[in-house]
Amino acid sequence: MLRLNLSAPSGAGKTYSALLLAKGLVGDWDKIAVIDTENGSASLYSHLGEFNTIQLEPPFTPERYIQALDIVINAGIKCVIIDSSTHEWSGPGGCLEINDKLAQLKYKGNAWAAWSETTPRHDAFVSKVLHSPLHVITCTRSKMETVMGEGKKVHKVGMKDIQRDGWEYELTVSLTLDRDTHLAIASKDRTNLFEGKDAFIITEKTGEMIRKWCDTGVADMPTPPPAPSRTTVSDKVFKDALKKVKEGAMLKDGSKSVAAWLVEDVELTESQVAALTQVLNEGGEDGTN
Repeated sequence: MLRLNLSAPSGAGKTYSALLLAKGLVGDWDKIAVIDTENGSASLYSHLGEFNTIQLEPPFTPERYIQALDIVINAGIKCVIIDSSTHEWSGPGGCLEINDKLAQLKYKGNAWAAWSETTPRHDAFVSKVLHSPLHVITCTRSKMETVMGEGKKVHKVGMKDIQRDGWEYELTVSLTLDRDTHLAIASKDRTNLFEGKDAFIITEKTGEMIRKWCDTGVADMPTPPPAPSRTTVSDKVFKDALKKVKEGAMLKDGSKSVAAWLVEDVELTESQVAALTQVLNEGGEDGTN
């Protein structure tokens, strides 16, 4: 099954391109559904065909996205378009807002500690996208930046996906759309259909090409492995780590702080969570994800 992300700033044509891709991919509008968080934007393209739509309203919690995916799966849909995945992260009731509220209500304002609860909820959403038994196309907003082009013409370009870091790398294909030309280019491609190719306009034929790749099993796409389980640590290792948290230390490879490692990668017991929270509240690190 295909997992494809379309990334672009608003107005670049993500929804339209996703619908054309889906039609080429499954060949039947009745077997396509859009989970629409964009105030009914999918309805602007109802002239294309009679696809199905679920209007998802705030709060945009990971669990509500998962419920919507279950609905389309049970309805026999073959391709679902999540438009957009950004709201699960930064929309009203999304993960950033969830974490802020948790930090204030339960962790004395400490955002790092709150991520120990928020991250598993986001991971469940990602896992649902990766393991659902149908094609999934996600539309993700990107932050917009204004640049000066040829002839001093001002262009708006997408820079970074508004989702958790690494989102695009979870999927089979990630395409970035240019806001002005609507041309697509691959930022990641496990199919080898787009990598290194010239920018192109997405049409139904693009979806048909991907369907052929899926049907022929060229470079068979493996079933995505389950999300790696968090590691556990002994009390001695945990106590040593707490000392390093107080010092603001980083991991040896410099990839993240010891505090971030404990919050994001370690399965902490209730007593360990309490101890870490106390240390952080006493002047340890603060962060947002």
